[in-house]
Amino acid sequence: MIQAPKVQDMKDLTRMERIGAHSHIRGLGLDDSLEARQVSQGMVGQMEARRSAGVILNMIKEGKIAGRAILIAGQPGTGKTAIAMGMAKALGDDTPFTMMAGSEIFSLEMSKTEALTQALRRSIGVRIKEEAEIIEGEVVEIEIERSVTSGAKAGKLILKTTEMETVYDLGAKMIEQLQREKVVAGDVITIDKASSKISKLGRSFARASDYDAMGAQARFVQCPEGELEKRKEVVHTVTLHEIDVINSRAQGFLALFAGDTGEIRSEVREQIDQRVAEWREEGKAEIVPGVLFIDEVHMLDIECFSFLNRAMESDAAPIIIMATNRGFAQIRGTKYRGAHGVPIDLLDRSLIIMTRPYTEEEIRSILKIRCEEEDVEMTEEALDLLTTIGLDTSLRYSIQLITTSSLVARKRKASEVDVPDVRRVYSLFIDLKRSQQYLKEYESEYMFSEVQG
Repeated sequence: MIQAPKVQDMKDLTRMERIGAHSHIRGLGLDDSLEARQVSQGMVGQMEARRSAGVILNMIKEGKIAGRAILIAGQPGTGKTAIAMGMAKALGDDTPFTMMAGSEIFSLEMSKTEALTQALRRSIGVRIKEEAEIIEGEVVEIEIERSVTSGAKAGKLILKTTEMETVYDLGAKMIEQLQREKVVAGDVITIDKASSKISKLGRSFARASDYDAMGAQARFVQCPEGELEKRKEVVHTVTLHEIDVINSRAQGFLALFAGDTGEIRSEVREQIDQRVAEWREEGKAEIVPGVLFIDEVHMLDIECFSFLNRAMESDAAPIIIMATNRGFAQIRGTKYRGAHGVPIDLLDRSLIIMTRPYTEEEIRSILKIRCEEEDVEMTEEALDLLTTIGLDTSLRYSIQLITTSSLVARKRKASEVDVPDVRRVYSLFIDLKRSQQYLKEYESEYMFSEVQG
């Protein structure tokens, strides 16, 4: 039997977010007419590339571009991954977005095609619609009685809407849930009749004056209208890969949490595809084509490229976004060279977006955003010096000097980073150009220097 996973409500108690290379990206920074703003939502510059990505984004949202490939090509450090991250943020959580590096598929645990298949199916969502019978109302009164002899609990619950009021008899299981959820008179609750799950929506506005002090998290809602018992449509989105894992006996449901899914038999996938097709015909589900982002796509070999060509022709294929910083390079698995290290037949199917090097002003804006993200106070003079370093070396190198110069400033008990701090870390950590110069100067001191390439 093909099972669709049930999505339960979860409470997010503590959120700890690590500052990453692209954690400042909030979207593509476009206006309503898809024109790119110079600095917006963490994005800076790359106006043409972002405008192109915005057009693709609109087509994805309208479901008009499934089974296509996009190639973002440009020099290292020109914001290719940032554009992909911006697209992911703009699409929202409901659209599946999978990120992987081209080198990830070379694993001893599973074949290359299996790794790609899993990545593709992670990027295809199934929006499942279910009708649930619920009881929704405001709690008027709860009475719980405990037997003196047996200790068994029994009681009654009075619920009301704006139009009616009903008394329900309670069993031990329901009493336990009400106590666990700390439901009291004046709360608005829903009860799922199938699972008997109780959810607290908030306190009724009519009972807002019952207590003098209420916590900051207190939520007030209107008393429900109409009948107490209602039919409600519940919609949740899961990926095809999640359904694959749940229905694969070898792995089972816990493999979703462990991450060790292994290879999934093709028969299981065929059965799932057939059942999903039936759900679509019955109107119970719809396919949500997501996005598969493959960074460093030149790391794939000819077998993977052939597999992607075939996979893109599938009815439920996701949008494949690829990124590469290669010019003319050898296509892995062959003796031929090609543009971006990608075969010509895949390039021919792709829409290509080019990124260009950042200007001095754009580098300065990016460094300023990163200082805010990393919570570093920096003087204008220090920012100017860091911009000059970024222009002379690389943007990535200058970004890495932000936190290190902040630590040096903290060492001298300063509240903000100044020019001497940036100079200090610049002398401690060398960039690529100085590293190459050093190697040329002391080449003879290194091992195997006599071997000519």
